[in-house]
Amino acid sequence: MYKVYTQILEVRGETITVEAEGIGYREIAQIETSFGVSLAEVIKLEGKKVTLQIFAGSKGVSTKDKVRFLGHPLRIAFSQNLLGRIFDGKGNPLDKGPKLEDHLIDINTPPVNPVKRIIPKRMLRTGIPMIDLFNSLVISQKLPIFSLAGEPYNELLARIAIQAKVNIIILGGMGLKYDDYLFFKEKLEKEGTLSRSVFFVHTASEPPVECLLVPDISLAVAENFALEGKDVLVLLTDMTNFCDALKEISITMEQVPSNRGYPGDLYTQLARRYEKAVDFEGAGSITILSATTMPGDDITHPIPDNTGYITEGQLYLKGGVIEPFGSLSRLKQHVNDKTRKDHRTLMDTMIQLFAQYRQTLEKQAMGFQMTSWDKKLLKYGKLFEEKLMRLDVDISLEEALDLGWQILADCFLPQETGIRTSLIEEFWPKR
Repeated sequence: MYKVYTQILEVRGETITVEAEGIGYREIAQIETSFGVSLAEVIKLEGKKVTLQIFAGSKGVSTKDKVRFLGHPLRIAFSQNLLGRIFDGKGNPLDKGPKLEDHLIDINTPPVNPVKRIIPKRMLRTGIPMIDLFNSLVISQKLPIFSLAGEPYNELLARIAIQAKVNIIILGGMGLKYDDYLFFKEKLEKEGTLSRSVFFVHTASEPPVECLLVPDISLAVAENFALEGKDVLVLLTDMTNFCDALKEISITMEQVPSNRGYPGDLYTQLARRYEKAVDFEGAGSITILSATTMPGDDITHPIPDNTGYITEGQLYLKGGVIEPFGSLSRLKQHVNDKTRKDHRTLMDTMIQLFAQYRQTLEKQAMGFQMTSWDKKLLKYGKLFEEKLMRLDVDISLEEALDLGWQILADCFLPQETGIRTSLIEEFWPKR
């Protein structure tokens, strides 16, 4: 039997408060208004007072409306029929396809017990050298893309979606501009990737409450595909919009604000989502990449700051490229020794030489005379930027390694690189 309450105590922003008993946290309710039925979720329990956030906003809701509690959290239909489909933040179709109603699964389930996780040890290939060669992505890793607003982080996510060697792509868009939504849709359709993808989208014109559902629904679907043995890559954009929606709801609820007005449980809210990344023993995996725009390029801002404590490194997008010195994959050592024996040495050598190139650029800008070594570094740096750092490069790891050796050979003598003789003899390009 559903519990029905006929009096709403308060309507505040996108939330309502009723007096009820026996209600569970995150339970779903239906609000019967004169305009129809709206869904809401329990977000606060304080004695008999129950606060719910309304997914479609509180417009048209009055204190005389009925609230019907359904006795379960939000659910979404799960099946192979999700593939190739586009849905909103509540799981309703946006692509004119049929509404899916069979095999309902709960969202907001807890993360997997750590004892059931496999230690990350498989590389996830993306075809992007700045990731595969220098900051290898590992199956079941959680990695944010820190970026300034205006940087092509959506283009980067789309390219990863198209090129990543995984079974299924799940794209969760939060606060997307309509143009960005169309960009993802058309790009994935054109490249033939949409057929193995599921897209959950919240646009900037929709209520912020729905923004909060996108990562939960995306990860719930990903988890069920993973349990069926699929390697799933979840791409989330933009987690800053998600955090801003949390902030807006917490202000409405008159919670005591923390750093810069964000809720005090911001870390917990982010961790609940990121900790869904997992490699199941005897099944599939979930890998998470999320775009996080940094207001004012401030990495100490609460959103990137909290994110950095939870995740295993970051990709730093700046100037339209993945910046070598802001990016770090803390799990790359788990796979670098399993790819090709020259991988780690070449990676270290090329980054060291690129650091010297950056120093040479500073010397050049200040008017210092360029030595013959400086000129070699300038040539090397330009080749590195043109052939490896561009986001449109699509080559395998092995091709990237061979290209790295070729760039070194075009600019330096073997003994100038500091690479040990055995690797030089095996991999240095023969003229």
